[in-house]
Amino acid sequence: MATPRSLTPTPRPLRGRPAFPFWWLALLLLAWWRPTSPGWPPLCLWLGGHIERVYIPLSTGENLPGRVYLPPCYDQNPTRRYPLLLLLHGQGYTDSQWDYLGLDETADRLIPSRRLPPFVAFMPRETTWDLPPQADFDRILVQEALPWLENRYRLRARPRYRAVGGISRGGAWALRLGLMHWQIFGAVGGHSAPLFAGDGIRVHRWLDAIPQGRWPRIYLDIGDADQASILKSIQDLERLLAQRGIPHVWRFNVGRHDDVYWQRHLPEYLRWYTCSWGATETSCPGEQIPP
Repeated sequence: MATPRSLTPTPRPLRGRPAFPFWWLALLLLAWWRPTSPGWPPLCLWLGGHIERVYIPLSTGENLPGRVYLPPCYDQNPTRRYPLLLLLHGQGYTDSQWDYLGLDETADRLIPSRRLPPFVAFMPRETTWDLPPQADFDRILVQEALPWLENRYRLRARPRYRAVGGISRGGAWALRLGLMHWQIFGAVGGHSAPLFAGDGIRVHRWLDAIPQGRWPRIYLDIGDADQASILKSIQDLERLLAQRGIPHVWRFNVGRHDDVYWQRHLPEYLRWYTCSWGATETSCPGEQIPP
């Protein structure tokens, strides 16, 4: 005989009030937190900067592709202006090279701890491998890209707050730009960089044209296992600077002509480029700071 079904309802656990969505409150605090007490860094400083893609219209009707790194708190400080670091890639690479090496991750790590000042970096893409003067990448950067960047971003205008550097072929362009246009760039770096064919002769004329004491800050480095022709070119340039008594930084390191070498030295590069962008004139010991 079947057991009769009970008519007594089964007790159910009582439901309390829904839990308050505290994660909503956390998001609101993250969005609106603007601490003003001394010693409290703004939250955006720890959220990091970001890289955006740009396409600069040129007079030829083409576009110059590139990437722009904006530092932490760029959007939150609408009245602040920033130094510009122009970084050029090597042959066979694209504007992604410095990004791939960890530019933004390194800057985002060092800026909050005040080991780097905030800066904007532009990484353009070279689309031809011709040699100057057939290739006019330097003219495009100075006459077209730089004015476009200054119009779009909040950049400081003095040469002291502009630097140009590059890897390998990009370093050859950087040295050409920095020494020919010393009125525009206050610092120039060549990393594993030979001079272009013909520039080994032209460099004498470029140096002659720079007034005494107005030289840009110069940084040269290379690995001991780099290609022989590149080693000779950069060592000849370093000897020329030394013979003329032109201040410069020279680093002869252990390493090859590869990403491993450049990535290892990236923090050192960034510290050198930005050392004159601090609050004092003595941030770069032993170096003359351009006006």
